[in-house]
Amino acid sequence: QVQLVESGGGLVQPGGSLRLSCAASGRTFSSYGMGWFRLAPGKEREFVTAINWNGGIAIYADSVKGRFTISRDNAKNTVYLQMNSLKPEDTAVYYCAQGGSGYASRLERGYDYWGQGTQVTVSS
Repeated sequence: QVQLVESGGGLVQPGGSLRLSCAASGRTFSSYGMGWFRLAPGKEREFVTAINWNGGIAIYADSVKGRFTISRDNAKNTVYLQMNSLKPEDTAVYYCAQGGSGYASRLERGYDYWGQGTQVTVSS
């Protein structure tokens, strides 16, 4: 039974930072790519970033490039999302997902398992 548990969300002022974590269990973490997606009110869920099995390849949505950084610690079965220079438009529920392969994917169909989500609100 694969479980993905996100943490680290909250309320932050514009320009601030947050670090999200996603702890995985249930299968060999280091074999699979990991991704972050987000769902904002009134919008469809969108790709944010993804990382391949060993952390050697990371891809980003244009909207977060240069501000967000994805990383992983395979010894801790955890993937992280460091979010800097946050903007109100980053407000969303952020979901961690585990892929069906070791590759990093922008596509939702590339992921087998999803976490429950963590709320990030950027507001003054």
